[in-house]
Amino acid sequence: MLDVERWAELRREHFVRGVSIKELVRRTGLARNTIRTALRAGESPAFHVPPRCSKLEPFKDEIHRLLSEDPKLPGVRVRELIEPLGFDGGKSIVDDYLRDVRPVFLRPRRYQRTVYRPGEICQWDLWETSRPVPVGHGQDRRAWVVVACLGYSRAGAGALVFSKEAPDVLWGMTRCLWSLGGLPELMVWDREGCLHACRGRPTESYAAFCGQLPVGWLFCEPADPQAKGCVERLQGYMETNFEPGRRFANHLDFQLQLDHWFEKANARTHKTLRERPIDRLIEERALMRPLPEREPDTDRRWVMRVPPDPHVRFDTVDYSLDPELVGRRVDVRVTQREVIAVALDTGKLACRHERSFARNRTITALEHARALRVGRGERGDELLVEQRPLSVYDQLIA
Repeated sequence: MLDVERWAELRREHFVRGVSIKELVRRTGLARNTIRTALRAGESPAFHVPPRCSKLEPFKDEIHRLLSEDPKLPGVRVRELIEPLGFDGGKSIVDDYLRDVRPVFLRPRRYQRTVYRPGEICQWDLWETSRPVPVGHGQDRRAWVVVACLGYSRAGAGALVFSKEAPDVLWGMTRCLWSLGGLPELMVWDREGCLHACRGRPTESYAAFCGQLPVGWLFCEPADPQAKGCVERLQGYMETNFEPGRRFANHLDFQLQLDHWFEKANARTHKTLRERPIDRLIEERALMRPLPEREPDTDRRWVMRVPPDPHVRFDTVDYSLDPELVGRRVDVRVTQREVIAVALDTGKLACRHERSFARNRTITALEHARALRVGRGERGDELLVEQRPLSVYDQLIA
């Protein structure tokens, strides 16, 4: 079949320039009947395919009904519901049609750019590291970073924690606020389990934390990360710029490198603001409420009676206690750096250990081990070892 350009050329040569059919056959190499048919045709040749009914056509009304009831109904489920009605098509035809028709039933969401006043808001998120963090003794642990971002200056801060429990998350928030140097009017979180009770209400520990500062709180709606886009973008920048290509000796080295990274990130020119967050932070601090003299108490505390085996267990680690306090009650306090216990009746220090994030360990203070051995009737002094003069060994060698 001739294309449109070839057909037009033949008609122009024959009717306008008077070229015979025989000459056209010689020039083009086409058959005589083909040229005659083209010259007699009143319109350009075209390839017509008779329309065929799609396999999905008889079931479109049912698909519309299903989407009107649930606009987010998955394509797999739609195909399962229309197969008993006689549909025998494949997955692609259903998915392609749903991609075109779903926006009619699903109301698209639109977003606006929000401008914040200095000191108005601070957005928060909990970001899990892509790989475990070393904690010493050949162990690695799953870790999270509490990330904060001020709405006006876009200045950020982060704190490493090893659980999603309220004491650790609240400690991370405290560290971030003290790094930023001021208190915002409102703190925005998604519905984190340790902070959100239900229906937009905070847990008792989070409400007490906000009351000590004091600051307000706001929880985003479910599945609505766009409501705190500032911290989400900062978190995305951390995932692509902080972790790749770095190695960490332990959790302290991780926090140190994280602090240095935030110093660099806050000093870069922000793409949206066209300014450096550190410069805007100076302006924002002047309008933010000052930090209280003391940090909020976020430590874990409980009272226990010292057992015959004088140890206190926390996070699978056993810490030794003073054996002289066996049977007496002590107040145990666990911070992010230390484990401290004090006798309730006398105020005597029962223990002070550096907190270990490595699991399944037993940490015993030397004075506790000696006191326990003395209490059991064993000698408290060290065994003496005879030390011979070096001249004796010289004589043996000679």
